Amino acid sequence: MERILWLYGLPYNPLYPVVCFDERPCFLIGDLLPPLPLQPGKVRKEHYAYEKHGSCALLAAIEPLTGLRLGQVREQRTKREYTQFCQALAALYPDAIKIRLVQDNLNTHNASAFYEHLPADEAFALAQRFEFYYTPKSASWVNMIECEFSALSRGCLHQRIPTIEQLRTSVLTLLNERSAKKIKIHWQFSIQSARTKLNTHYERVQKANAKFAPPQPAPESMDQADGGATVSFESSADAQCTRRHAALL
Repeated sequence: MERILWLYGLPYNPLYPVVCFDERPCFLIGDLLPPLPLQPGKVRKEHYAYEKHGSCALLAAIEPLTGLRLGQVREQRTKREYTQFCQALAALYPDAIKIRLVQDNLNTHNASAFYEHLPADEAFALAQRFEFYYTPKSASWVNMIECEFSALSRGCLHQRIPTIEQLRTSVLTLLNERSAKKIKIHWQFSIQSARTKLNTHYERVQKANAKFAPPQPAPESMDQADGGATVSFESSADAQCTRRHAALL
């Protein structure tokens, strides 16, 4: 994880752009009954019943420091789709020496996909365009494309979309709008933040990492100064006895 956090902290370099990539499933859902349209003073209403029309996959990437985005909606996500997406991504950066691609450890996310669907010379050339950085297991939140997926979910994917054509139009329109506005992501979780906030995990690996633990607050005194006199707090058992005696009086 620290390797990715180090990568996020580097200054912008157009020759080595940092791009975050991932895939997510999208379910195609239609209405059994026509929804009631929006009216003055009334919200749009839809019936709780729906029908499923299958699923598809959204492949997307974002360069956080520039706001450039790329998205594709495909019927499935295999090594073929991954290869074609990487070809489109490489075409976006013709002058880049290496595209530093942050992604998860899915079995399709490696250069072997290129060799299975391209001639060896083309596969090698495409693999040379990328430098892969993999997120740790159960740490997809480190990948900044998840922030973009959250925005897409709020923008259009939260509603019922019955066909892949409609979903493709909705998603790509929103992605292109956000890319045109150059909406960037300002990442603030640094290596030092990780060592401090996740220190218990660091200590499990190496006890010496305890030096990064946040300072513990000093324990509060059980005595309080009140007008020069010291007042001691009663224990819970003593307090219960006091209340019982007061009730009897």
